[in-house]
Amino acid sequence: MTETLPPLPRTVLELTGADRVTFLQGLISNDISDLDGRLVYAALLSPQGKYLADFFLTARGDAILMDLHRDLAPKIAQRLSMYKLRADVAIAATDLAVGWGTGDAPDGALDDPRDAAMGWRHYAVTPVVAGTPAEYDALRVAHVVPDTLVELIPDQSYILEMGFERLHGVDFKKGCYVGQEVTARMKHKTELRKGLVQVEIDGAAPVGTPIMAGEKEVGTLFTQSGDRALAYLRFDRAGGDMVAGGATVRWTA
Repeated sequence: MTETLPPLPRTVLELTGADRVTFLQGLISNDISDLDGRLVYAALLSPQGKYLADFFLTARGDAILMDLHRDLAPKIAQRLSMYKLRADVAIAATDLAVGWGTGDAPDGALDDPRDAAMGWRHYAVTPVVAGTPAEYDALRVAHVVPDTLVELIPDQSYILEMGFERLHGVDFKKGCYVGQEVTARMKHKTELRKGLVQVEIDGAAPVGTPIMAGEKEVGTLFTQSGDRALAYLRFDRAGGDMVAGGATVRWTA
């Protein structure tokens, strides 16, 4: 008997109306002037430049599909409705689910824009799913790809520290959007002192465990896969053998 693999824990919203592209273009971190036949990865930020949600966008007929974590979908739909004012935009949930896999893609699947190694995503009522949650996390750890509500924390994370430039999730030429000024300042006027990296790990510890270098807290441990993990580190303090709970953590810049 073939195992039925679960879809990703996502909700797909549908944005319709004549102003749907210009409406989103003024709110999110990436350029969506061309969504036909492709996915665009982007984020919605607070006015202070902090992460609120990340999502994938594509065009389907006269609508834009927004693929985002199911636990954030109601709040983000409400926030978008607050922003729309008199814009001709309607926002509604769909019955689509999100599949994924690597290798040969099914008809209608779209390449994951964050990293080619992350494979494809498939949108359907019953989508094709060709990998387990553990395999998905292993790919994320191998390629330093943060996940919603794990490494990416609303009202705490900054997208440049979380690798959004490398993951094709931000466009510095698209013009204004909510949180753009802070993001541009971090890009052009400062050197990042903290960020998401891959570390070696010997042992295991829960997601969210503080990473210590001696008596100093230098970061936070997140997703683990085998002897590798994702960690958010303060670069000037991290290095050598560090400790996260009962695990030893090593990072080489």
